[in-house]
Amino acid sequence: MAINRRQFVKSVSGSAVVLSVPGIFLPSGRAASKDPELNLDKRSFRDLADIALDTAKKGGASFADLRVSRYQHQSLHAREDRVESISESIDSGLGMRVLWEGTWGFASIGHISEEQVRQATNRALEIAKANHKIRKQGVELETLPAYDDEWAMPMKENPFSVSLEQKAKHLLAINETAMSEGANFCSSSMSFVREEKFFASSFGSLIHQIRVRSFPRFNVTVVDKGSGRFDSRRSLAAPRGSGYEYVSESDLVSEAKKACEEAKMKQKAKSVQPGKKDLVIHPTNLWLTIHESVGHPTELDRALGYEANFAGTSFVTVDKLGKLQYGSEYITIIGDRTQAGGLSTVAYDDDGVRTAGAEFPIIKNGRFENYQMAIGQAKQIGRSKSNGCAFADDWDTYPIQRMPNISLQPGQKEVSVDELISDIKDGIYIIGDGSWSIDQQRYNFQFGGQSFYEIKEGKVGQMLRDVAYQGNTVDFWNACDGICGKSEYHLGGAFNCGKGQPQQVAPVSHGAVPARFRQINVLNTRRNDIT
Repeated sequence: MAINRRQFVKSVSGSAVVLSVPGIFLPSGRAASKDPELNLDKRSFRDLADIALDTAKKGGASFADLRVSRYQHQSLHAREDRVESISESIDSGLGMRVLWEGTWGFASIGHISEEQVRQATNRALEIAKANHKIRKQGVELETLPAYDDEWAMPMKENPFSVSLEQKAKHLLAINETAMSEGANFCSSSMSFVREEKFFASSFGSLIHQIRVRSFPRFNVTVVDKGSGRFDSRRSLAAPRGSGYEYVSESDLVSEAKKACEEAKMKQKAKSVQPGKKDLVIHPTNLWLTIHESVGHPTELDRALGYEANFAGTSFVTVDKLGKLQYGSEYITIIGDRTQAGGLSTVAYDDDGVRTAGAEFPIIKNGRFENYQMAIGQAKQIGRSKSNGCAFADDWDTYPIQRMPNISLQPGQKEVSVDELISDIKDGIYIIGDGSWSIDQQRYNFQFGGQSFYEIKEGKVGQMLRDVAYQGNTVDFWNACDGICGKSEYHLGGAFNCGKGQPQQVAPVSHGAVPARFRQINVLNTRRNDIT
């Protein structure tokens, strides 16, 4: 049921959300609480870890690890002058993984007790033994250091401590601004996730981590009443590993005004003339191209064929490691889990690999140098260890290889966007991500955007519409002949990158600077039957 601002404020002022969590999440001697800040009980977890790891060892496992996780989700959605929905949930449980004679087994439980932990461990052993009968190749696991550590993502303001009333007022203010500027429709939303994990392994690690993700956004639409044609412009703020301060700093109220102006400009914009053109691509668009054409194809499990049914394998086969000229000399792309604000930033991955010092170049000066790896994969390509790329999206899911933050590095010189544009006779400046498509090998692709501007004789001109750029991964990245410096760096990303079957979703950030690409094929996406 949709409610307006006055009804919303009245309803939330007299209500409360009651949360129920397993006893392991409560400090010793305390009763159940609705406090979202409540930490896991470290002593209780250590006791359970001892039981699980001892059971796994007695069952013949050469390695075992377990994660106790709790996830708090909150989202608010508003449209025009009303709040449409509010949702909040907390979910928790334990996942147990064992390695028995080179074969993985995994089991999970949602209600945690000592007996159930033993049962889950024995079930994981049974699954490993069943898998062993059909395995093709045994897992050779590297030895990891042991860590006893705690880490919490730095933030200024916990979004779960900010009132629903304050958040709703902010969304409605965005919508009100858009409507006052001539938008016919405006929807806005905020999503927040608090992820807390305890991890223990038979290598001796005991790790506790907390991180928070925030994602404010809106979409404005204007309609030409005469023709019935509508045009939209979404906000450019990406999700971020941050507290509520990111919502405030993004200033979506001011951006809503600009978005309305650009949506109106689209109504009168010239339809693009297709053909080969030089492109300057802003990081708000380029992050998605990095994600699809660099991030996914350099996942080792995909290159080895383990990931195939969901979104395909990869053209970057292992014989290309250290040999493929993936891009021009301007292209250096780094994988890390340490970047400030990154959605994938965390002190330890879900294999217990420490991320500080594990940063690695995927592409260095254009050459393909490294895959993303989880533990047990490195020896298949002659490498000695993982680079911290394991993640499980819930307590009941198996950790798989997932992207760290993957970012195009700035140029050494402080080159501005205007300088990149000044050397273009006929081109397009592209801002904001839009539609996308890429083949099952992550090679041939097509990308749209939010806003497009014509470049003529080194100057930005009128707005264009109906634009998409098309190419293949290697040709595209080798066509780059200029990038901006670090002052133009911007961090984009996605809350929900999909992979695996059953599907898991992972948060991932991609930083970039504006970059220039020569003679890229541009399509006109307008349907022929629409005038």
